[in-house]
Amino acid sequence: MGVLVRIRGWLECDDRQLAQVREIVASDDPDQTYSGGWAFPPRQYNFGNWVFFGAEMRAQSVDWFLERLRSVARIPASDDDNDLITGLFIVSHEVDGMSEWQVRDGIVVIRAASGAYRFLDE
Repeated sequence: MGVLVRIRGWLECDDRQLAQVREIVASDDPDQTYSGGWAFPPRQYNFGNWVFFGAEMRAQSVDWFLERLRSVARIPASDDDNDLITGLFIVSHEVDGMSEWQVRDGIVVIRAASGAYRFLDE
C-alpha cells in the first residue's frame, strides 16, 4: 500500500484572503484524490475566517499538498493591519515521524513536532 502520511490542520485569514484560498483550492483537479480534504465552514464567526484540512495520503502526494499550502501562505495582506495568513498543521509520516508545519510570515516553516502532539498518533 505504500507509506502513509496524515495531515491535519487549519488556516486563519480575513475575508479577502479567504476568497483567494478558495480560488487556489478550486483550481485543483477535482479528481485529485486528496483535494476533498479541504473544509470551509459554511458560516464564519466574528472577525477571523477558518479553513481546515485533513487527509491521510500516500507519501508521494505530500509535495502536492505542501505546494498548495505554500501558495496560500504567499497570499498578501489585504487590510490595514497587514495580517498575513497563519496556520498550523501536524504531519504524521509513517517512516519519518511527526512534524509541525507553521504557516506564518508568508512561508511554511517546517520543524520537528513537539512531543505534546504524540497522542494524535497513538
